[in-house]
Amino acid sequence: MKCVLANDHGAVELAKRILTHLEERGIEVKYLGVAEEISVDYPDKAKEASEEFFKGPYDFGILLCGTGIGISIAANKIKGIRCALLSDTYTAKMAKEHNNANMIALGGRVSYKEDPLKIIDSYLDASFLGGRHQRRIDKITALEN
Repeated sequence: MKCVLANDHGAVELAKRILTHLEERGIEVKYLGVAEEISVDYPDKAKEASEEFFKGPYDFGILLCGTGIGISIAANKIKGIRCALLSDTYTAKMAKEHNNANMIALGGRVSYKEDPLKIIDSYLDASFLGGRHQRRIDKITALEN
């Protein structure tokens, strides 16, 4: 598997944890930073990660900012991106099974009830169910046009 990972200054430590975890799982990661807490704008990181994703081939992307909210909103403005803001293992599983999200977002300043690495694993271990869910994704895609 291949992944693109990008973060702003609000999620530097979480990005480091995720990078190590993904590599331990044998996932090839294109890390777009930032590795230090220098101010960058999350819409720029969402754009950069999305452009890299489409150069591909990548299986998924992970976007991180302080809350995950801003970067996921920015990513979802880009045609072809379905970025799910995850809050727990259940939303992670559903993001893949029902929405076939090609990007996921988390926040570096969020206190999660579950370890963010377990949340990511839930997404990675799930599979898209297709069927009626594909019909709904087709409708989402139609909204972009």
